[in-house]
Amino acid sequence: MTDPIADMLTRIRNASAVKKADLVLPMSKIKYNIAKILETEGWIKKAEIIKGGEKGAKNSNFDQLKIVLKYKKNGKPCISNLKKVSKPGLKVYVKKDEIPKVLNGFGLAIISTSNGLMTNRQAKEAKVGGELICQIY
Repeated sequence: MTDPIADMLTRIRNASAVKKADLVLPMSKIKYNIAKILETEGWIKKAEIIKGGEKGAKNSNFDQLKIVLKYKKNGKPCISNLKKVSKPGLKVYVKKDEIPKVLNGFGLAIISTSNGLMTNRQAKEAKVGGELICQIY
């Protein structure tokens, strides 16, 4: 797999399309940090690490990431669009003055900065730019 972040976003898109309650995927620090940002911003219910060898780990010796999806009262997923912006073949960087607004402020962009992963609002406040990872709305 050349792009594990794109794989994670695709799994979230597919799981929400078929209205699954949760999904389990291979663990990495960056995927966990992206999931934690989605949790704190209210796009998913919960993100947690399942240690390798535990009961919910599906006979795996490696750590896994469990994401519990969030749905609206009418049954539609909270995440209507999840798009990977920066790809392995074309990295997209933004300066501190060029940080995008997603869906006129209703959406969220995740940016990898020198201070770690941040939302577009946090990066604008901290006045730092970086690699534009993905956009959610």
